[in-house]
Amino acid sequence: MNKVVLYCRQGFEKECAAEITDKAAQLEVYGFARVKEHSAWVLFECYQDGDAEKLIKNLPFMSLIFARQMFITGELLKDLPPEDRITPVVATLTGQVDKGGDLRVEVADTNESKELMKFCRKFTVPLRGALRAAGVLSKVENNRRPVVHVFFIAPGCCYVGYSLSTNNSPFYMGIPRLKFPSDAPSRSTLKLEEAFHVFIPEDEWDERLANGMYAVDLGACPGGWTYQLVKRNMWVSSVDNGPMAQSLMDTGQVTWLREDGFRFRPNRNNISWMVCDMVEKPAKVTALMVQWLVNGWCRETIFNLKLPMKKRYEEVSQNLAFIRNALDEQGINATIQARQLYHDREEVTVHVRRWWAAVGGRRDER
Repeated sequence: MNKVVLYCRQGFEKECAAEITDKAAQLEVYGFARVKEHSAWVLFECYQDGDAEKLIKNLPFMSLIFARQMFITGELLKDLPPEDRITPVVATLTGQVDKGGDLRVEVADTNESKELMKFCRKFTVPLRGALRAAGVLSKVENNRRPVVHVFFIAPGCCYVGYSLSTNNSPFYMGIPRLKFPSDAPSRSTLKLEEAFHVFIPEDEWDERLANGMYAVDLGACPGGWTYQLVKRNMWVSSVDNGPMAQSLMDTGQVTWLREDGFRFRPNRNNISWMVCDMVEKPAKVTALMVQWLVNGWCRETIFNLKLPMKKRYEEVSQNLAFIRNALDEQGINATIQARQLYHDREEVTVHVRRWWAAVGGRRDER
């Protein structure tokens, strides 16, 4: 097995390929990416034996922007006989995986793959039984063991392999399954909810998304992102020239500030969260986020960068580097993550957590 499969958003295969090629090279892993436009997946083939395993172990999955999932694989299994597709899959995985903790039979996230999804659901149960009998899967699910992936790209054609449970997406097909709340003012609310699932470990939600926190939503109208903050019982200053949904105002937790988000300056120093989904050039949004972080106006921020039509990976990389350099210059320790979420479109969502405040030169020893 000397290849790596990466899932991505349909139409962003080139960006996913550019990113994996770049970040693999930083680890001195060299190869080439096979790309089929609008397929929603990329295959990265390593030149040296053992490099694919090195890649999935040493390239942090959370550092990838455009990939939804990655797993190691070998050659494509083609023309699986309709009367017995299980035997070739089990034979390929035997000796490659020992007592995997979970099985995911998946397809690419495209309309064309929806019919295959029906087959995958039916195929999973008998395949799981056969893999357990062969020792490829453990008798019970174990979230500390590797995850076995069977990825169908066409009827009778699949890649099989595994990902590491400590360095993969925990979600089937790399997609968190979220339900749109009927009382939310817009579907954009799902972007912020997904960002919480992706960027913040669930066991830290009670601390980092706590009742009574103060938050700011820049460019808030009509309130899709404010809704997520209110839902977690935060006090929210929603900044926008456009009006907020009355249902949010009725909660008593929202203060609507009719101002330009780029000109707004906070008047309190205990803001835990600032979120922003304004439609503007990435560089302009990035400069504003840096201002908030350097001045210590918030502890954490989640914001979106709207992408240009071309050189999208390069654009995101430059803006993330700008943030990192600006914070480093001020001696501010921070964690920076970025991901093109399932509910994003032509954009990337960024999360920055500042570990200590720059205000007044005092360190937060948390």
